[in-house]
Amino acid sequence: MENIVLDTNCLVSSLKRSSIYFPIWRDFILGKYCLCFTDDILHEYQEIIEKLTESPSIAHNIIDAILNRSNIRHIEVFYHFELITADNDDNKFVDCAIKANAKFIVSNDKHFDVLKTIPFPQVNVIDIDRFLEELKRY
Repeated sequence: MENIVLDTNCLVSSLKRSSIYFPIWRDFILGKYCLCFTDDILHEYQEIIEKLTESPSIAHNIIDAILNRSNIRHIEVFYHFELITADNDDNKFVDCAIKANAKFIVSNDKHFDVLKTIPFPQVNVIDIDRFLEELKRY
């Protein structure tokens, strides 16, 4: 089972059954990949879901659904690489991916493009459409 880090927008895009990205959430629930996150990432997930749904209970239920899965890795980061300077807030995903030895970060955020130019530590980033294709192989 591959370790994956999901950018918040990619997670949110996968939650609606009517979304073309719903297989990302479904396959997580089915245990096809391991979702890695830090406390900061989980907090951002909850904050954004609550903001978009205008419902603390929906956000809480989604976070509970994540936390009650066996295919998760709660990561504690002790070193911050600060590889992304355009939006420092994105570094929490990078640091998590490095510590978790994640196969990749799934993100459509262009701030992650800088990682292609950094040879060490190597962090692979793929967009959400490519991740859908990857899931078909699992």
